[in-house]
Amino acid sequence: MLLPRILFGALTLAVFAGANVFVYRRTVRDTVHSPWVRRLMAFGLGLLLLSVPAVRFAFHDTMPPPMITTVVLIGWGIFIYTLMALMVVEAGKWVQRRRQQRSVPPAPVAENPERRLFLSRVAAGGALTVGSSVAAFGSWRAFNPPEVTEVPIRLVGLPKALDGFTIVQLSDIHVGAIIQEKFLDQLVATANAAKPDLVAITGDLVDGTPAALGRYVARLRNLQSRFGTHFVSGNHDYYSGWETWARELEGLDFEVLRNRTVTIGDPGASFDLIGVDDWGARWSPNGYDLEAATLGRDPYRASVLLAHQPTGIEGAALKNIGLQLSGHTHGGQMFPGNLVGDVIWGNRNAGLSQVDSTYLYTSRGCGFVGPPLRVGAPPEVVKLVLIAA
Repeated sequence: MLLPRILFGALTLAVFAGANVFVYRRTVRDTVHSPWVRRLMAFGLGLLLLSVPAVRFAFHDTMPPPMITTVVLIGWGIFIYTLMALMVVEAGKWVQRRRQQRSVPPAPVAENPERRLFLSRVAAGGALTVGSSVAAFGSWRAFNPPEVTEVPIRLVGLPKALDGFTIVQLSDIHVGAIIQEKFLDQLVATANAAKPDLVAITGDLVDGTPAALGRYVARLRNLQSRFGTHFVSGNHDYYSGWETWARELEGLDFEVLRNRTVTIGDPGASFDLIGVDDWGARWSPNGYDLEAATLGRDPYRASVLLAHQPTGIEGAALKNIGLQLSGHTHGGQMFPGNLVGDVIWGNRNAGLSQVDSTYLYTSRGCGFVGPPLRVGAPPEVVKLVLIAA
């Protein structure tokens, strides 16, 4: 296990080092003559390259300060989008060269150092402007309250008395070094304003231990609904010590669903709420187990399944489950991640999809991982309105 991690880390570092060299050449070497400015910018890019491992090393026993983490990761966001803009410029140059080579006779290319310097500065300035602007927008979108997406779902078998029952889904909050009190308080306010009958949190709540984050997560106790807050684990919750977190959340009056079913409603009108642990833990003890979760359940009762990842939906369909609520994908979070997510997950990347008679709603999530940016995949709180079919 250690050797593959070392190799992956070395490969990742090499790729980012190459990207840093490319950005340095196009934004500094091609545009600046002063050796002191060049050295200063080279130092800055090198510092950015090493900033993430440096912060992790410096604060390996504790949570790094939010401001340091935010500055470092937004810096990476600016770098990523500046890199993309420069790559578009390079692609344009390549197309222009190909056209010149194919012209008959070949178009003459005059060397003009002043014109070349001017064009290089325009390209570099434009790329930096694009990178900074996209990162600024993405940061604004990530830190502001998520939009509320209302989705009506016809749920087979739902009693008429529960027609209009509302579930508010929160997913992928990622409480950690950046997402703390203010973010959670505005998320709670947004969720409560939707007036839910039940709150479902579909995993990836935390990136850290209860000792570091417990006081922040406790603010979710302010969520208000008639039937309480129900929770299933995500892969990041496992990374953060899921067994300990499960006990912590139960202490906050969360209904933690670990491969089991609970009844929502009263004896005269109810439906089944099913919860499974994260799909990625299906091979571990007490991991994802839809069979155990549905053991003895009447397959003709109305049912909603909480499962972090939008996988296993075929199994849910075979068990006649009416609706699965998932997250995990973030909808791609940052362009072009949303397009890549569509390639990987198809119509399960975000929003409503269907397998046989089973609906799947994949939330884009509330928080973020990596750079605190949302570009092309805004955060959302999902308000599902169940309709008796």
